[in-house]
Amino acid sequence: MLRYLPAILVLGIMAAAPADEPKAPTFAATDWPWWRGPNRDGIAAADQKPPVKWSETENVLWKAPVPGRGHGAPTVVGDRVFLTAADDSQWILCFDRKTGKELWRHEAHRGEVIPKGSPNAKASFASCTPACDGERVIVNFLNGGAVHATAVDLEGKRLWQTKVTDYVLHQGFGSSPTIYQSLAIVSADNKGTGAIVGLDRSNGKIVWTRSRPKLPNYASPIVHTIDGKDQLLFIGCDLVTSLDPLTGKELWETKGSTTECVTSTVTDGKLIFTSGGYPKNHVSAVYADGSGKLAWENKEQVYVPSMWVRGGHLFAVTDKGSAICWKSDSGQEVWREPLKGAFTASPVPVGDLVFATSESGNTFIFKATPTEFDLVAENKLGDEVMSTPTICGSRIYLRVAFKKYGKREEMLYCLGK
Repeated sequence: MLRYLPAILVLGIMAAAPADEPKAPTFAATDWPWWRGPNRDGIAAADQKPPVKWSETENVLWKAPVPGRGHGAPTVVGDRVFLTAADDSQWILCFDRKTGKELWRHEAHRGEVIPKGSPNAKASFASCTPACDGERVIVNFLNGGAVHATAVDLEGKRLWQTKVTDYVLHQGFGSSPTIYQSLAIVSADNKGTGAIVGLDRSNGKIVWTRSRPKLPNYASPIVHTIDGKDQLLFIGCDLVTSLDPLTGKELWETKGSTTECVTSTVTDGKLIFTSGGYPKNHVSAVYADGSGKLAWENKEQVYVPSMWVRGGHLFAVTDKGSAICWKSDSGQEVWREPLKGAFTASPVPVGDLVFATSESGNTFIFKATPTEFDLVAENKLGDEVMSTPTICGSRIYLRVAFKKYGKREEMLYCLGK
């Protein structure tokens, strides 16, 4: 049965879209413009050939130091790479794609970066992956007890900054924005005034907002097309929610996830796949027709690394390091293979290969087909990796931390043949 929201959670349309809408974003096939990539499914272009072997010296095209700490993934558009970072300030960084030279850094917030109360050890205060529409870069930061969205142009000049909502810190904040037509869509679920908000990406004004249950949750908004209709899909707070991405109007909502989710949902057009980690571990499949029916569910812990779906099968790497393949329609397990270590970064499929990087910096490259798992290579780089690699243009952009003499230092690597 569908679960309809009480009056306190009713959608609010805040303003109409302005006449001077920003241009529709266009990208090269070799770009990766936002979290989960151009198709928002985490699957990289199949026609590229990134390296399958590397080290601190082998197949390293360039590396660049990154200030402080952050877990956001790199965004790559045109000749530039964008990244978030946090030390005493929260930064948007820009690097030259060819050389790794830092071109500029923009200070989004100064001070109040570390709020009272320690977050989860896997959290950072720069866990957002930037979204770039080809004209501006948009990021989310938690600062001063509130979540703010900030936009800068491609030269690092601030265009706007908008407070999205107050935020009650629980374990951290890691939601990344997504771009849809004239909007930047951001989310900030928390124990206080949680919300999903559509912002005019040209000026940062709020176009629509939807209040959320007062529960902690860490998922990012994702837009998928189902039966020819674009839907903003969102998991967590014990719900699977579908909204019209342009207006925020509810299309349907049902139970089907746990309270706290980190992963970004995927769909095969018939089922929507969710996973979470508190108060229960679960992977589930909910029918995408709005009927509210649950197709299947299991108790696997796929809390942080996002899944991918292809060819009638759902694939995942669990937090504890098992690669798994299920039949997407029934949830029947096809195969399971152990990998070494714990995982926070999401696996990235490239053609018939999958690149999965553990927290200890080991990247396992394996073939994942509906019939078998086949380990191709394993590479070690750094002492800690929490960020998902970005793979585009036959290059791998990997955020890596080294721990030397009691200090932690981050580097951004560009790996290629």
